[in-house]
Amino acid sequence: MSFNAVELEVYKHLLAAAAEEMGQRLMRSAFSSNIKERRDFSCALFDPDANMIAQAAHIPVHLGSAPMSVRAILDAFPPDRMAPDDRFIVNDPYAGGTHLPDVTLVAPVFIDSPDRPRFFVANRAHHADVGGAAPGSLPIATHIDDEGVRIPPSRFDDDLLERFVHQTRTPDERRGDLLAQGAALKAGIARLHELCRAHNPERIADAGAALRAYTARFIRSIIAGLPDGSFAFTDYLDDDGRGREDIAIRVTLTVRGDTATVDFRDSDDQAAGPVNAVRAITLSAVMYVFRCLAPADIPSNSGVLDAIDILTRPGSIVDARYPAAVVGGNVETSQRIVDTVFGALARAVPDRVPAASCGTMNNLAIGGARPDAHAPFAYYETIAGGAGAGPDADGGDAVQTHMTNTLNTPAEALEHHFPMLIEANAIRPDSGGEGRHRGGDGLVRRYRFTAPVTVSLLTERRRRPPYGLAGGGPGRPGVNRLLHPDGSTSDLPAKTTLDIPAGGGLEIQTPGGGGWGGNTA
Repeated sequence: MSFNAVELEVYKHLLAAAAEEMGQRLMRSAFSSNIKERRDFSCALFDPDANMIAQAAHIPVHLGSAPMSVRAILDAFPPDRMAPDDRFIVNDPYAGGTHLPDVTLVAPVFIDSPDRPRFFVANRAHHADVGGAAPGSLPIATHIDDEGVRIPPSRFDDDLLERFVHQTRTPDERRGDLLAQGAALKAGIARLHELCRAHNPERIADAGAALRAYTARFIRSIIAGLPDGSFAFTDYLDDDGRGREDIAIRVTLTVRGDTATVDFRDSDDQAAGPVNAVRAITLSAVMYVFRCLAPADIPSNSGVLDAIDILTRPGSIVDARYPAAVVGGNVETSQRIVDTVFGALARAVPDRVPAASCGTMNNLAIGGARPDAHAPFAYYETIAGGAGAGPDADGGDAVQTHMTNTLNTPAEALEHHFPMLIEANAIRPDSGGEGRHRGGDGLVRRYRFTAPVTVSLLTERRRRPPYGLAGGGPGRPGVNRLLHPDGSTSDLPAKTTLDIPAGGGLEIQTPGGGGWGGNTA
């Protein structure tokens, strides 16, 4: 079935709106601040073969990897044996997941036949605690089983729900968030039924395939506009939190006509600490970079990767193998993969690529007990930093960049729900790199705790600054600082778990972005 340009645009918006409706249902019915305030979730639609046909504008690191979760469900549960009321769950990074806090729910959508689903809907949400060795499930672990509950592709029912939530520190909140994810699936299913009634199932299915093909053609045309050749770049993780420093991510980007090969096989071996990325994360990061080369209104779907061959070496930092700890691979190594691929692209098209952004999500997990109710709590957030400057503009100040797209939790919500005060949330002056265009400044965020808490930090760009390009200077590295109750301070490492007494606090100074171009002043 053929579609003209106007029809494709209409179906692009109709399918994306279905995914967006799922996200609105999830956000409005969730229990945790992490989902309802920070919006750390993603929703998408898939064809019967687990190809993503539409997504809402949610979290880049989730959506490039989501097809692997749906594929893992289909491999474990043949579609011809599914029923309309079936729901499935997975968070295992070694079976389609990313890291354990990201829990994915999947549902089949039966339209015109009781024998086989016509579509699938899925959502992925970051849960503030899934058990493990530290509150917030962000420990500096060396084995994935210390990071929390690991769920292989499974049928999601009441029994599994209760078994899962009671292995976490906050079972009521987890139950509420999972039920909200289930409600979001219902919203996606209902919207797809409406679309199929209005346009007929075959046309909606064909529209999804046509949109994927259009995206693939568009990405091929972008690659064809790059110069042929091989372009190499290396960047480094600061450390793994377990004593190993300067972990190299090496990429060679080879362009031939309208196809590209992105080769990470010379990257360092997987680490002892929790910075290992599974292959799904690497695919997401590459998908994001090439998506950035396209106009903002191009359909977002699996077609982005059709013209790109991604090569990884099993057992490496970008293709980790069990039992490697991986919680930081999703949130930190993903950012460095992006920096590395952009660095290689800058060798090919230096006038189109920005300098490095802050290069970290500045992850913070806080857990303890509420003094008034003696009830446990777990909280997680990522903290904004400076964006890299580009050929045409300065970088943005204090923004979420690249693989994260979340909001900050308002101070009022934090102080209402948790035993803490936000003493500062301000631009970090002069932290962006110098250049013809300046890198964006980072953020200073200061917490004061009114009850004893356990804190986990998983951060990067504390030793190695975000790079500048075309003669621009680097951004300033970040700083993590412990605030003692007596008013003294001490610096903290990039990755650590520690107990902080009541009256103590924490100050996070996030990195600025790199500058672009030699300063002509």
